[in-house]
Amino acid sequence: MASRNFMRTASLARTAMSGVRKVSTLRTALSANILPAVSVSAAAIKPNFQTRGLKTLDFGGSIENVIERSDYPPEKYQEIFKDDTLCMLGYGTQGRGQALNLRDNGMNVIVGIRENGGSWQKALDDGWVPGKNLFNIDDALSKGTVIMYLLSDAGQKLAWDQVKPHLTAGKTLYVSHGFSIVFNEDSGVVPPADIDVILCAPKGSGTTVRNLFLEGRGINGSVAVYQDVSGKAKERVEALGIAAGCGYLYETTFEKETYSDLVGERGVLMGMIQGAFQAQYDVLRANGHSPSEAFNETCEEATQSLYPLVGANGMDWMYANCSTTAQRGALDWYPKFEKALKPVFEELYAEVKNGNECRRSIEVNSKPDYKESLEKELDVLRESEMWRAGVTVRGLRPENQ
Repeated sequence: MASRNFMRTASLARTAMSGVRKVSTLRTALSANILPAVSVSAAAIKPNFQTRGLKTLDFGGSIENVIERSDYPPEKYQEIFKDDTLCMLGYGTQGRGQALNLRDNGMNVIVGIRENGGSWQKALDDGWVPGKNLFNIDDALSKGTVIMYLLSDAGQKLAWDQVKPHLTAGKTLYVSHGFSIVFNEDSGVVPPADIDVILCAPKGSGTTVRNLFLEGRGINGSVAVYQDVSGKAKERVEALGIAAGCGYLYETTFEKETYSDLVGERGVLMGMIQGAFQAQYDVLRANGHSPSEAFNETCEEATQSLYPLVGANGMDWMYANCSTTAQRGALDWYPKFEKALKPVFEELYAEVKNGNECRRSIEVNSKPDYKESLEKELDVLRESEMWRAGVTVRGLRPENQ
């Protein structure tokens, strides 16, 4: 087990952390200007918004611009949008998270969803008031000056004919994924030429966007401008990104955000990780290991012990704080996995870039029985031996007993 010798002595821990603090001060600063997560209430966390001032940073040898929360304190983004009504279309996880954060940050935001649809009650439960800041889609669109188009990608295609007439001169179209605009030949989403078109893409689910905000923190995100009619689109998207709950923002383009997002989801973030988990689990089981041992050595140790260390201080630091046997094995074998996986990622990137992944997503996700079909696919995962073993293993965690 790679983590058995982790932090072998308190002295080693203090020495390692001392060095890490010196090296990772910048990394820590980029995590939204807060202390590491601890068991304190959100109200007790009071970020000092004025302590950071770097505008360009070195990312592995490349200099990039970074927008920080201190660049847009509440009084600044409230002033920028004092004459605007932010209209949130869609109340899925991303729309809900951003809408609630914007409301809590004092922005004039309304929500537009199908009346008495699946999300209507959820919005009521969150305190949105019909006729005040909760409307049907057409009424919300007529009131909004910044249309925050956060429906699903397939939903954006279906709703575009309803939305487009409301995008009159001088308004702003805001998205959190460039998918529909980049692949407009498939989606039909072509914005009018006389409006600003901007993107802020928080790098996580809407649930994480909301939870980190409530903790006094902030998720990282990317921003881009597709059309700048007002001459102020860059400032406005940066301000909206911070107001919506981001701790810092980096610059991208609509195309690059779309490609990287689709590759990441299908790759190491979701698709590849399930494939890797399953492959290792199956090999262990085929060689006589019990389900509990196979799951612990495949998934549980990864998610509960090692991945948090990578997230906190990097892969090298995690390796350095594991046993020498684990270090040697990892250093010898990761190039083999890299060689095996790179052709798959090259194929994946090509399929994203040529639009095939876009077309498949729109086709499958637009089917009337999509939710039922999705549930069947998820049920295959849920009922697999590996993840059924996982239910039992998670139940044995001390906090769950």
